[in-house]
Amino acid sequence: MKRTYFQWVMLMGWYLLASAVWGQPANRTTIDEKVTALLSKMTLEEKVGQMTQISLEVVSRGFPVVASPLQLDDARLRNAIVVHHIGSILNVGTRAHTVQKWRQIITKIQDVATQDTRLGIPIIYGIDAIHGANYTTGATLFPQAIGMAATWNPELVKRDGQITAYEVRASGIPWNFNPVLGVGRQPLWPRLFETFGEDPYLVSVMGAAYIKGLEGEQNTISDSDKVASCMKHYLGYSFPLSGKDRTPAWIPERMLREYFLPPFRAAVRAGSHTLMVNSSEINGIPVHSSHFLLTDVLRGELGFKGFVVSDWQDIENLYRREKVASTQKEAVKMAVMAGVDMSMVPLDFSFYNDLLELVRNGEVPKSRVDEAVTRILKVKYELGLFEHPYPDPTFGERFACKEFQQTNLQAAQESITLLKNIDGVLPLKKGARVLITGPTADKMHVLNSGWTITWQGNEESLYPKDKWTILQAIRHKIGTDRVTFVPGVSFEKEMDIPAAVEAARRADVAIVCLGEDAYCESEGNIMDLT
Repeated sequence: MKRTYFQWVMLMGWYLLASAVWGQPANRTTIDEKVTALLSKMTLEEKVGQMTQISLEVVSRGFPVVASPLQLDDARLRNAIVVHHIGSILNVGTRAHTVQKWRQIITKIQDVATQDTRLGIPIIYGIDAIHGANYTTGATLFPQAIGMAATWNPELVKRDGQITAYEVRASGIPWNFNPVLGVGRQPLWPRLFETFGEDPYLVSVMGAAYIKGLEGEQNTISDSDKVASCMKHYLGYSFPLSGKDRTPAWIPERMLREYFLPPFRAAVRAGSHTLMVNSSEINGIPVHSSHFLLTDVLRGELGFKGFVVSDWQDIENLYRREKVASTQKEAVKMAVMAGVDMSMVPLDFSFYNDLLELVRNGEVPKSRVDEAVTRILKVKYELGLFEHPYPDPTFGERFACKEFQQTNLQAAQESITLLKNIDGVLPLKKGARVLITGPTADKMHVLNSGWTITWQGNEESLYPKDKWTILQAIRHKIGTDRVTFVPGVSFEKEMDIPAAVEAARRADVAIVCLGEDAYCESEGNIMDLT
């Protein structure tokens, strides 16, 4: 009897120990069983639909313009979800929505997915919340990643992730396309500001901290204040030879492994649930078609268990841009067989139709589809979407609260780097006469840049009126009578440089506000070096 009791205690001990590792595998087993059971009930069409992601515009009315509020189109929504069995939707449409508007959008989408389809599989909605919940009106907006890296404070970066997750999930969205883990070693690249800088170790530490902020220390993404992260853009995207976005990189494998792979290795160890692929090519091979990078290295060496999503239209680009596929259908075959689990199509159902035909013709094995869908369904279960597909109307009371704003202020303060302070010009002496000049002095959007309210972040009229530009802040601090403002130049042209020079002669201090106009992705390409 004692021996039996001892064996029972030992057995329970091993069970409890196992349950404490890797985020409760007891629950993991339950999820695996649920996924297997659901997969066995699914038709081929339903499976391929789960691998298909479309943009919000596809299920909305009319052509998206910033001036018009977004409206879902019932017929288009049903066509996407009921007819084509779509598993994922992304994007904002045109501009940021209020929390209430987002909840209405997500609720209507999930109504169709869970109530009007045979199996009731919920949609996983994804968004680019790059520096806070930047597509939700009134959210806490943090410095861009390059600024967060300048804090040298991983705990603060993790807190950024926690607040972002809270406000994104309060909007009803469970999946964030972040962090960017590219190592910023090409200064001409227009997405440099989205990176944590040029050092692989710093990018690795900050990226892992941010993932833990989004997903939680134990990656319990079913928690109401957590989201699934998406490490991107795997691999080498940040080092294009030309400096232009989505253009080829030439990176020796040793350099690829030494500089560009470590942040993704750290992110896998941190438990990131999803991964987005590099939009371009390395050494002549598009990453979306690279079995070596997407399967041998990512799965075999790094041990990644989540699902892989393409970037915007990049499977089609294997045919249209890289021209490594002879048809769009062949491009789909190449990407899926290389290891892409979900296609960000994003504007039609071509991927769905092509993949169906490829499987029916025996060119893509059903086992590969099952593998991809299994990974996608696991993340949906881990997010708790099957139990709670709808936004929680009682959640979000801390949205943009004073605590969050104070953390944001700390991040902004710690991100500022003082290069020189010759003759102690700072802090400004009381009573000093100040000239403010330069193209960024009186614009709010240049302080935020891309991924802010709109994709490009350059719609000045949409920025909150209760926030200050540099000019407004200095006037508020030292008094309007002490401040002279002469822009001198705009981003496009010289305006009145002689007037600025003359004003500088009369001032004790000149504050010259320089910087870039707001942009995002290819819109920021530098087309000449003048």
